[in-house]
Amino acid sequence: MSKKLTNTILHIKGMTCANCAAGIQKHLNSKGLHRSNVSFANAEASIYHSGNWDVNSLIKEIESIGFKASSEAVQKNDDLVEKLFGICLLFTIPLFAHMFLAHDHFLQNPLLQIFLCLPVYIIGIMYFGKSAINSLKVGMPNMDVLIILGTTAAFVYSLTGTLMYWGTLELHKFLFFETTATIITLVFLGNLLEHRSVKQTTSAIQELTAMQELMATRETIKGETEQIPFKHIQKEDILIVNSGDKIPTDGIITEGVGILDESMLTGENEPVHRAQKDRVIGGTILADGNLKVKATLVGKETVLSQIIEMVKKAQNNKPNIQQLGDKVSALFVPIVLAISLFTFFVSHYAFNISTADAVMRAVAVLVISCPCAMGLATPTAVMVGLGRAAKSGILIKGGSTLETFAQVKHIFFDKTGTLTSGNFKIEKINCETENLKEIKELLYSLEQHSSHPIAKSIVKELEGKTNKIHLNDIQEHKGKGIEGKWNNNYYYLGSYNIAQELTKDSSHSLYLLKNNQLFATIDIEDEVKPNTQECLQSLKLANLNPIMLSGDKKEKCIALANDLDIKTVYFEQLPHQKLQRIIDCKKQGNTAMVGDGINDAPALAQADIGISLSNGTQIAIQSAQIVLLNGNDLSKIFEALKISKHTLLTIKQNLFWAFSYNIVAIPIAAMGLLNPMWGAFFMAFSDIVVIGNSLRLKKKSLN
Repeated sequence: MSKKLTNTILHIKGMTCANCAAGIQKHLNSKGLHRSNVSFANAEASIYHSGNWDVNSLIKEIESIGFKASSEAVQKNDDLVEKLFGICLLFTIPLFAHMFLAHDHFLQNPLLQIFLCLPVYIIGIMYFGKSAINSLKVGMPNMDVLIILGTTAAFVYSLTGTLMYWGTLELHKFLFFETTATIITLVFLGNLLEHRSVKQTTSAIQELTAMQELMATRETIKGETEQIPFKHIQKEDILIVNSGDKIPTDGIITEGVGILDESMLTGENEPVHRAQKDRVIGGTILADGNLKVKATLVGKETVLSQIIEMVKKAQNNKPNIQQLGDKVSALFVPIVLAISLFTFFVSHYAFNISTADAVMRAVAVLVISCPCAMGLATPTAVMVGLGRAAKSGILIKGGSTLETFAQVKHIFFDKTGTLTSGNFKIEKINCETENLKEIKELLYSLEQHSSHPIAKSIVKELEGKTNKIHLNDIQEHKGKGIEGKWNNNYYYLGSYNIAQELTKDSSHSLYLLKNNQLFATIDIEDEVKPNTQECLQSLKLANLNPIMLSGDKKEKCIALANDLDIKTVYFEQLPHQKLQRIIDCKKQGNTAMVGDGINDAPALAQADIGISLSNGTQIAIQSAQIVLLNGNDLSKIFEALKISKHTLLTIKQNLFWAFSYNIVAIPIAAMGLLNPMWGAFFMAFSDIVVIGNSLRLKKKSLN
């Protein structure tokens, strides 16, 4: 019989890259905790364990490899890297400038160079050194190991040269303090860009959780009321909800009727009528009415809590996309060390080269193999790509999004508010020809007395196109329709509910009765957004498969899919069903999801790429990796795809140069044909090539 496992969530502090998360997970796996999941983006470890482990022992295990762990959320110091980069840049600029100045310039003074380099070196050792040691503890050396090796080699070499050749003309040949400072400063720049790209990844969960941080009005046994927080609501509590309030928790209406906005769950913007014995969902909004609700689900049992958990799991299950440099560093570090040692022994013992020269050759190998170009290859291209996208009204959250979106094969679209505008218009009025003018006047005049979204759209459409008539005895029946009297006739406009005894045809949107007889039917359609057809066609030409994934009714979804030539349609889907569709499709290739509602949040988070619209809900925006600032122009999706593809191409070009540079330069340095001074120069040159290639992306044609 298998033991029952407990899930513990620990908050981790000290991770600087996705490789740190992979190292922690590897260490936990080695301790038998195979169902652990460590997320760099969320700074969390989700660990399933038996009774042999408790929270304290898990914390000690993580802290044993150099990280901080806590069962409570830790406060992140998001400004630390930016501050350290600023300090290092301040000292590095004059230090680097000395390379282009005359030998008698004051910046050539060795003591001044040591003074400028030392603060940068100490900051680098303290920041990158900790990460390097942690990565070595778990057997997964990262780029920080190379940074420490290269900067230390350059610093020690320069310091030794200063002591050995002080006062001689040979001294300037051994001063490479600028190499140490430049490496550390440039890598801090790369870290800063990376940190900014992942800063928003946990916002979706925070926004969702904030929806539950409300005060509820509870009725006491004595019939009085009291205010209690969400977490104190218990099953069977009677909660009082007034117009404009959020429903505190899932429950059943015991008294009252009301109009509820359930778009956070269904994604559809049409309010619904709810009365006694109907179920209501926590987090939905009571647009009109007064209710008493008996709590049936509380805490983590509620639908909103489950959506929060789905978003969290979807984020944690995302693959950790690492820069290629980080992926190969586990091999690169020992190989460079081996080449450096091999260079020293072969030079000194096989070719009888002096100890000093052999050491210099070995140091030159370390200096020239430093991963500056490799570290800048991705962030510089990403920075330019993100900037170009921003100018086009496309907000892309992070470089990994660009890389993943460039490889997407399937793209899901929500219907209402995404493919369509949510603005309704009259498609057809079915009536006797001679009655058409009268019916339009009745529609315009009746709907002016309703706050329903469809009513507002009809009034807007008919404004200035028809006359207003004076109606008497106006009365709105919530969830059914609105009625009024004109010319001694009674008119009733509403849904099929008011006409079900008069006709079996329920396919129309609205029904107009005259003196309790069917007078006309009205078909309403949701406007398709401009450029939607062109966007879908462009995506198809780019070999992407568009799919409709909606919570709306079957007939509406299929009709729109036919108009837009979308072959695959999923309709009447709840949040967990949308999530499962995404999971299933991801097995066939990278998948994107375009949505705008709270109900889309789990699917947006689970998809490899979530795309939201600026006029969508905040939860959808925070769950997505791409936000279209002009929510009505879907053509920006294709533009984002082109920018992503060209950015990925630029990254590959940069990495090809960075690796080629190391492959060519290391043997040259090992053969003694390149001293550390030239090594530092070529290292800087490799950075210029990478940055220059990235800057091409600003003006490059995206055809």
